[in-house]
Amino acid sequence: MTDDAVPQEITRALEILGLTLPVTSDALDRAKRVQLYNWNPARYANLTNNPTQYTTAYKKAEEMTKLVEASHALLSAVLVPDDETT
Repeated sequence: MTDDAVPQEITRALEILGLTLPVTSDALDRAKRVQLYNWNPARYANLTNNPTQYTTAYKKAEEMTKLVEASHALLSAVLVPDDETT
């Protein structure tokens, strides 16, 4: 699959996970773990004493967590698992 033939949803999912084609299952899983760690809403608990800023950061982290999960699911469905490439 060339970069020109990649649907926009897949391109967006790759951007969210910080990946480029070609993608292996291991790289996909590793990128998901890294992004979920980075965007874990609990990490924002001691970010600030300002409740408004905390709530904004927490909501952004929740949104990004959902995007990471959705991106991983989309790419997992599209990619061929490593053990089936033979």
